[in-house]
Amino acid sequence: MSPLPSPSAGRLGGPPSIPALVRTRVRAAVRRPSRLTPEETAGRALILRLVSLLLQYPDSELISARTELTTVVEALPASPAAERLARFTDWFAAQDPEALERHYVEMFDLRRKSSLYLTYYLHGDTRRRGMALLTLNQRYKAAGWNTEGGELPDHLPVVLEFAALVGPGGGEAPLRQHRRGLELIHQALTDADSSYRHVLAALLTLLPPPTDADRAAVAQLVAEGPPSEEVGLDPYGTYGDGEFAPPGTFVPPAAAPSTCVPPAPTSRTEGTR
Repeated sequence: MSPLPSPSAGRLGGPPSIPALVRTRVRAAVRRPSRLTPEETAGRALILRLVSLLLQYPDSELISARTELTTVVEALPASPAAERLARFTDWFAAQDPEALERHYVEMFDLRRKSSLYLTYYLHGDTRRRGMALLTLNQRYKAAGWNTEGGELPDHLPVVLEFAALVGPGGGEAPLRQHRRGLELIHQALTDADSSYRHVLAALLTLLPPPTDADRAAVAQLVAEGPPSEEVGLDPYGTYGDGEFAPPGTFVPPAAAPSTCVPPAPTSRTEGTR
């Protein structure tokens, strides 16, 4: 019988040590989606769909459904996600509709750190973002889901609906891929004292816990902004070099391909989609 490898074997280029193997498997288990019962899968899909709905622009249709949404959230089994959603719907149900519209535009259309277009945080104003959008759209089509004619494929409510439709594993893969962007959105909403932070917090409870690398990357995003490139792309106003606009500053997108910058929010400022 071969002797066990010494603890230093992995460091010297030989076979990994037993502790190293254990650590590797533990990390893999933490990040691997657990096997869920059909009931758990359905409950998870419901929460994802609720998060998707609550992160959409509060138009008249969504406003009229506030009582029903509150009832559905109250009926959820007890969980950290359900608790967070209940905090949000309590606030959501009590707000004036026009105030909700203004708050949504301020949080998600006028602030780059809480934009709902996920590939922006990973690729910024670069050509890679266009490729990322194309890849995401191809993933949707491969699953038999057509999103043409609506929002960009990286809009968070769209990504959430896909996750709810396809389920854990492949359906939630885009959410895991953009975990750092989701963390940044949550942090920005928390800094702004927005009740939408509870919706992001509910979503984050469904994902694997952040790693030290994730936290470091989010801190770097906060400090430096996403990647940027000037060749062949028009920047956002005076904030095109990877900087984030100051909170509350409106930064209209310049004339650039729609696959490279988020759509302009001007129609929402008048209360329409």
